[in-house]
Amino acid sequence: MKSLVVFSHLRWNFVYQRPQHVLSRLALRWPVIFIEEPMPGAGEDRIEFIDAAPGVEVWRPHVRGAAHGFHAEHKAVLQRLVGQAMQKQGLRDYWIWFYTPMALPMAEKLQPEGIVYDCMDELSLFRGAPRELIDQETALFKAADVVFTGGRSLYNAKKTRHRNVHCFPSSVDALHFRPGTGDHPLQEDLPAPRLGYCGVIDERIDLELIAGVADARPDWQLVMVGPVVKIDPATCPQRPNVRWLGQQGYQDLPSFINGWDICLLPFALNESTRFISPTKTLEYMACGKPSVSTAIRDVVEPYGHVVPIRADAAGFVEASDAILRRTPEERAVHDRAVGEIIARTSWDATAAAMGELIARAEAAREAQELPAVASIAVELARASGASAAAGAA
Repeated sequence: MKSLVVFSHLRWNFVYQRPQHVLSRLALRWPVIFIEEPMPGAGEDRIEFIDAAPGVEVWRPHVRGAAHGFHAEHKAVLQRLVGQAMQKQGLRDYWIWFYTPMALPMAEKLQPEGIVYDCMDELSLFRGAPRELIDQETALFKAADVVFTGGRSLYNAKKTRHRNVHCFPSSVDALHFRPGTGDHPLQEDLPAPRLGYCGVIDERIDLELIAGVADARPDWQLVMVGPVVKIDPATCPQRPNVRWLGQQGYQDLPSFINGWDICLLPFALNESTRFISPTKTLEYMACGKPSVSTAIRDVVEPYGHVVPIRADAAGFVEASDAILRRTPEERAVHDRAVGEIIARTSWDATAAAMGELIARAEAAREAQELPAVASIAVELARASGASAAAGAA
């Protein structure tokens, strides 16, 4: 393999998370073409080419159609634009890496040597998920050579659907997220104690919990860092002691976290959070900060011994009060425990392990003299036909 061609529903310059961590490291081994979902409503159909990181080139399609995402409306134009760009750059001997099954039809005419599916979320449970996503994921499982999952609960849900599934939970760049990086100017004038959250703010966040904590402790400052998406910003509770600071750069996140006394994982317990593995859990720990979380499975099972789990605003207040009262000895015990957790994981190790599994799959294919992957179009047709037959029955 000479290149990785990645189809992603997330933009490279959005919140810096799993795709950027993994692919920026794999790009040291194989050049990465990162194809984002299209920008609709353009004056002309074209691809914007962006040098995003060493070894990573982002292809951002701009299309005249009005639909959002990898919609069937864009299929023909995306196939044409991507095909032309690949031909112009002489891309051959490549694997395709999917972050969303919705992009599978866009790659029908490509001829990869292999396919990776990095299932980082259960997208079918997210708000506004297309109905055809489940059928297309079935086809993607059939076509893929190797499947990665973004957490243990997601692995358990997917492991029987493919012969080669591997669990890679969220990890951390401990050097980036480290104690003592100083306070951020946007919060340096806020009094203590400060409770903070960083990440996307959408239907997965329990906004009533945030409001309840702010109302119960008006002398506490709640700092919410991250973009508000898929929900009405007007639903974000407005209180004198709640700061909504919007999306901030990845480089700035440690200075926010290091300025907080307690970090929050205030997730609603709904369908969209059943399988999430929050990246920020370990980022908080790497900064040496205590956290409080709702009962997210991929927080409870591996980290429940160091992260208090509570159900509502009253529970978050109670747990936070206890954290603020910790003695130096209790803080030292916590620091040792989270230090041991951080020492066992890194994005470097995660990316290296993924790369070896891909190389192993490639070597097995070559040793058996297997042809390139079966037609994506064939697998899509089979999955769609099976779904139609089941519906008729």
